[in-house]
Amino acid sequence: MTDPWSQPARPYAFPVRVYWEDTDAGGVVFYANYLKFFERARTEWLRERGYSQERMRQETGAVFIVVHTAVRYVLPARLDDLLQITVEVREAGKASMVIAQQAWRDGCLLAEGDIKIGCVDAATFRPRRLPAEILQETTT
Repeated sequence: MTDPWSQPARPYAFPVRVYWEDTDAGGVVFYANYLKFFERARTEWLRERGYSQERMRQETGAVFIVVHTAVRYVLPARLDDLLQITVEVREAGKASMVIAQQAWRDGCLLAEGDIKIGCVDAATFRPRRLPAEILQETTT
């Protein structure tokens, strides 16, 4: 049996279709929507590894929060484009990790960002250790 947290040879990629609601008056993806695309990809990255954020909250009281974002926009995405959103752990600490993410269309980089995710107690929002499985996965 393979370890569900083992790092793939290349970054995880999640497909996202651009819908009308994702675009601005100019017909391109509104800049803040890339953060939504990145969030969906991180959630599916965890889900593919058998890790449910809701189950984590219920069983351990831990939740993830975004504590910092830095995004660089390169080219616009447009209505009906099919994007690939990548997820790759760049660094991990005891209570946080930095996720490198990119949005691609047909081999062209559209946007890239570093998203710092913190692990906190759901009741107090005080920092707490990342779940052992996640920390182990990011340091091996």
